[in-house]
Amino acid sequence: MARGCICCVKYMLFLFNLLFWLGGCGLLGVGVWLSVSQGSFATLSPSFPSLSAANLIITLGTVVMVTGFLGCLGAIKENKCLLLSFFIVLLIILLAELILLILFFVYTDKVSENARQDLKEGLVLYNTDNNAGLRDAWNTIQGEWKCCGVTNHRDWHTAFHDDVVPDRCCQQVYPDCGRNTSNVFWTRGCYEKVEEWLDDNKHLLGTIAMCVLVIQVSSTLFTSRL
Repeated sequence: MARGCICCVKYMLFLFNLLFWLGGCGLLGVGVWLSVSQGSFATLSPSFPSLSAANLIITLGTVVMVTGFLGCLGAIKENKCLLLSFFIVLLIILLAELILLILFFVYTDKVSENARQDLKEGLVLYNTDNNAGLRDAWNTIQGEWKCCGVTNHRDWHTAFHDDVVPDRCCQQVYPDCGRNTSNVFWTRGCYEKVEEWLDDNKHLLGTIAMCVLVIQVSSTLFTSRL
């Protein structure tokens, strides 16, 4: 009976980690594709130039793929060393998530203020050479979210030292519409729009986070029983 339970746990852990590994491969592929072909997914932060969507997805995909591989091989081979490595990696990831979550909630206002300031400083790079990715990213965000600047369109005036905004800030887009001071621009800042989206979807995001946490804890418990 006990052997049957252990066998069941082994194959459940293997199946889960196989899916985990395939998901990591998919994320890694998407990240590499974005890095190679989609310059519009560049970072908006001048303080963290490597913190782009492509790099984040590549890093996440690599971690998921390596973790899934350790779990798969360790479960099917019942290799104590691999299972211990899998257990340690999962535990480190879990602790890191909890620490980051606690720090985020404790310093929410400070994080928010620093993020706003960093994004505003990044606006200065909009028209500079070798920053096409940042420029495309702001154009995409402002066009899709119907927003302008970080807090409002005046952020661009400060960055450009002129009463000019990017064309995608215009409610009616046409070439050089951002130079027409009589034109109508989107009044809401993009940071506020992102905060609003997060608030509207907090229940969904919380459910996803809880599911991930349950899966991680369950995997850790399953590993300890093999």
